[in-house]
Amino acid sequence: MQILGIHHIAIICSDYGVSKKFYTQTLGLTIINEQYRADRKSFKLDLLLADNSQIELFSFANAPARLSYPEAQGLRHLALRVADIKSCIAQLNSKGVATQAIRVDQDTNKKFAFFNDPDGLPIELYEN
Repeated sequence: MQILGIHHIAIICSDYGVSKKFYTQTLGLTIINEQYRADRKSFKLDLLLADNSQIELFSFANAPARLSYPEAQGLRHLALRVADIKSCIAQLNSKGVATQAIRVDQDTNKKFAFFNDPDGLPIELYEN
């Protein structure tokens, strides 16, 4: 078996309109496809990242909240690769998104910082 990379990451949000705006306008992701699935009473939004990987944003009625703090077992966070972390942090802050301080990975010497999406999902920016 040869894994070639990540195709997509699926995220379930609590407020579709708020999350759609966050991922498209705040983070600048491109909409590939958007559909309302009446049988599930659910939106599905396919978003494209620059490396051709995707985020699938779903809405489901009465989905339970994700336990983020304290950290629980399972998927910990989403990490996005960026070229200039300081510029990205400044752009997020200018749009009202609170970010943690930029830190340096002890093992790789690369810069990284965290922020949260509208549902509290931790997102990491990791400088190339």
